[in-house]
Amino acid sequence: MSEFGTILLEVEGPLARLVLNRPEARNGMTSRMVRETHEAVCQVAGNPDIRVLVLTGAGRSFCPGADLNSVGKPSDDPLEYADSVHFQVPAVLHTMPQLTIAAVNGPCAGAAFGWVCGCDIRVSTASAMFNTAFLNVAVAGDMGVPWSLPRLVGGAKARELSFFTEKFDAEEARRIGLVARVYSDETFADEVDGLVEEFLERSPTALHFMKAHYVAAENMPMDSYVALETERHGDIAAGKHAREAFSAFVEKRKPNFS
Repeated sequence: MSEFGTILLEVEGPLARLVLNRPEARNGMTSRMVRETHEAVCQVAGNPDIRVLVLTGAGRSFCPGADLNSVGKPSDDPLEYADSVHFQVPAVLHTMPQLTIAAVNGPCAGAAFGWVCGCDIRVSTASAMFNTAFLNVAVAGDMGVPWSLPRLVGGAKARELSFFTEKFDAEEARRIGLVARVYSDETFADEVDGLVEEFLERSPTALHFMKAHYVAAENMPMDSYVALETERHGDIAAGKHAREAFSAFVEKRKPNFS
């Protein structure tokens, strides 16, 4: 486990958990949290042994966005400083080799909303509430929401959520395609663990390249992407994980990926 002041980074084998850890402030985001989260996701991105990253919050809140009690307060503590590069957290979550899962366990708004949109998969508790919130505090927003949100819910809906700033619940988030699953508050932790276990049972090679393919496809014309995909597919299909999966299917057993 790496040591930070506003987050926890727990690594257990192929799984990393990044916990926003300011429960006394409902995990409100500070400059230090931005910096430390960037450092943590970069650590995970550079570790080839990690296959899945779960982003969640301590207690019963995910993160309501910036901690307004700390905004604009000067500090001589270098730990409270965040540079512009540290605001690349959603971009790192979106492009890093690992599958990224936002486990939204409570209120999620503002900059934290941007971090969630940067993840590959989003799940939430039934009681979670969402809000872009930026116009409520007279800012245009940060953390990449105008880039990521239209790709998740469509351009018109993204603008609606941004300009109207109305809160919406977990069921609405699922209806519009923002979250993939909604679990009860009581079973949420176990459901997330089960979901993670499902992904960790998948072929590490296939999981890695499926993520890589989506990242590549966003930046390539379709014909170029299909050429890349076809070239990789031949190598993946001939690899040991695919051979094991094929054998397991024929033998009616679970595959065992080393």
